[in-house]
Amino acid sequence: MTVTLQRPAALGQQIAAILRHRIIRGDLTNGTRLTEEGLADEFSVSRGSVRDALNQLHSESLIEIHKPRGIYVTGLTDEDVTELYTLRGALEQLAMKRAMNVADDDRWEECRTAVGRMLAAAEEDDHARFLEADLDFHDQIYRLADHQRLERTWHQYRPTFTALLEVTINHDKDLHDAAADHEVLFAAMRSSDLAKATQILDAHIEGAYSRMMIELADR
Repeated sequence: MTVTLQRPAALGQQIAAILRHRIIRGDLTNGTRLTEEGLADEFSVSRGSVRDALNQLHSESLIEIHKPRGIYVTGLTDEDVTELYTLRGALEQLAMKRAMNVADDDRWEECRTAVGRMLAAAEEDDHARFLEADLDFHDQIYRLADHQRLERTWHQYRPTFTALLEVTINHDKDLHDAAADHEVLFAAMRSSDLAKATQILDAHIEGAYSRMMIELADR
């Protein structure tokens, strides 16, 4: 089956996103062999675009490239998921602590708007719009932190967390609780109570981690 990609967006990034989602969802299991030729045929692109995608997935430890033996899916183990979410917890706590020093309401507007978009998406049961707003909300925390290396580290792992969130959010029958969680987190960040905000963010990330572990166990 041929997959049609949207141009002119970077083809390698699009291919990586599709393969990443297949790996995290479990459609491509550990040990599955991939070939540049097969992927180029499937996506109707050059091997150069496929190579870009594979290099990206290799940097995320989702595949292994062994020349000349081949390319193999490694997938995500329980330990991988634990490492990812504990890393995110550490990064986001630092980002939030720095962001809470920002007093300018205007700089918080995009974060506030993202919460409103999540609430609206929950009312309409629109998982795709909710996902986009959820990611935008967390992007804003890192932007408000005013720490370039911290923000770059988040964006390095953002594609993986996007795929993880896609898997878990599409199994949520009701998005209202998730939207309310973000509303509470936003209010805590806009307060001066760092201890409370830290506790809420810990619970938020722990909840995301627990849902992903349930998904892995159900495979």
